[in-house]
Amino acid sequence: MKTIKEVSEIARISIRTLRYYDEIGLLKPAQLTKAGYRLYDDSALAKLQLILFFKELDCPLRDIRKILDDPDYDREQLLIAQKALLEKKRNRLNGIIELITDVIGGINTMSFEAFNNEDIQKMVDHSLECMSPELLQEQIKKHGSIEKYREILTNGFSGNEKSMAQVINWYGGKEKAVEAVLQSTGNMEELKQEQDATAEVYAQFKTAKETDNIDLAYDAVSRLAKCYKEMFKLDNARNILLDLAKEYLQLEKLAEITDMQYGSGISEYIAHTINNYYGV
Repeated sequence: MKTIKEVSEIARISIRTLRYYDEIGLLKPAQLTKAGYRLYDDSALAKLQLILFFKELDCPLRDIRKILDDPDYDREQLLIAQKALLEKKRNRLNGIIELITDVIGGINTMSFEAFNNEDIQKMVDHSLECMSPELLQEQIKKHGSIEKYREILTNGFSGNEKSMAQVINWYGGKEKAVEAVLQSTGNMEELKQEQDATAEVYAQFKTAKETDNIDLAYDAVSRLAKCYKEMFKLDNARNILLDLAKEYLQLEKLAEITDMQYGSGISEYIAHTINNYYGV
């Protein structure tokens, strides 16, 4: 048995709070001494732990009491549910912390800018410079002339305003987006290494799904974020990953291609894992 003072020190809550829990019938002591002092056994401490878990979820005391007074409640299942809710709360806070970090670092997380013609021509010029002579000649032959191919590239950069706004959002501003494009080298060996690293991450997602290992899945999200940051020269991969999750859930063709390569249902699994990781 432990005294109310000892329980207060163990649980790091006040004696006054423990007395209040007794008064409202939320946590009764195991017994009272002849002098009227409260004593708590291991069962009472276990119940107090559950109460404190629920308080972390901002659950009202009256609702906690209803749950714990239910004769059919399953302690293990309750802990599993609480763990899931706390993880979601933690991930949500992690996402907010990342946003605040971006703002402190000068990244505009809500940009309404758009690429102008000068931006687009810079990116087109750089794309042509990065192409191998063989590939460039192949595209010129396919489209009839270098001018026609340049026109197609220009339309690719400017034709879809929604996609371009999405790209700007990934980088937190059009200047950083243009800068990232201009940093690309077109090196096929580097591209192959990046593709192999991404494939390893997707294989990890597959293993996590098959073994129901959420920690392994969250680690895969972290690794995928690192891959995307290196691949696309991003400061933060949160936005691009959340867009990927959205596309997996909305674009059947993309999900179908990924499922064919890594197993049925993997795209939906990855999407939900990314959303949960960032607390969405």
